Amino acid sequence: MGRKRGLAARLRWPAIGLLVLLIAGLIGWWQMIHWTPSRDAYPVQGVLVEAGDANVDFRALRAIGADFAYIEASDGGEDRDPQFDRLFAAARAAGLQVGAVHNYDPCITADRQSGNFVTVVARDPDLLPPAIALERTAEKCPKRVSEAAVESELMTFLNQVEGHVGKPALLKVSPAFEKTYRLAARLERNLWLTRTYFRPDYGGRPWTLWTATTMLHTEAGKDAVRWVVVQQ
Repeated sequence: MGRKRGLAARLRWPAIGLLVLLIAGLIGWWQMIHWTPSRDAYPVQGVLVEAGDANVDFRALRAIGADFAYIEASDGGEDRDPQFDRLFAAARAAGLQVGAVHNYDPCITADRQSGNFVTVVARDPDLLPPAIALERTAEKCPKRVSEAAVESELMTFLNQVEGHVGKPALLKVSPAFEKTYRLAARLERNLWLTRTYFRPDYGGRPWTLWTATTMLHTEAGKDAVRWVVVQQ
């Protein structure tokens, strides 16, 4: 009988340890999905709205502290978010500053992509600087595109878009794109980097915008929010 009680006790302690680890993990996860950078460190904060995010309550986002919204407008040479105009108007009506995002495709010429962007995004002096999302590489292009050609076409595209909007663009650079092309340090534009929870440093120089979390859960809605802060 004594041996049985001893065995039960030895089995009980590992189970308690696992339960403690599970509870600690759940607490850590809850804290992470509700975390945003300090408002003292980053007074200006906002959201990124991607294509397909149709059910966005901008008034609720404004109420929890969003100052601005960047909304995906165009992608490559033809794709556009059909909800852009509606989302743009709703964000502005909620009192947010608004900017547009273009997803750049290195497989497609600059002319086609800039034409797509300017068709969707009207020139407006109150717009935030356009953000060019540099995430895709030319690895899967139907025809080979050299690194020099990627840089050259990107510069052409930037000049065309900036001529349309009347202000310099932001470079929203992913780690994969920067690892492949190392353009962040060579292109004199403000940087927008992404890294959940930890400050990003892969751009090689100071950044202006940081997507600090892509999984923020708030009372603004049931869907996760991509929260962005500005470094001043």
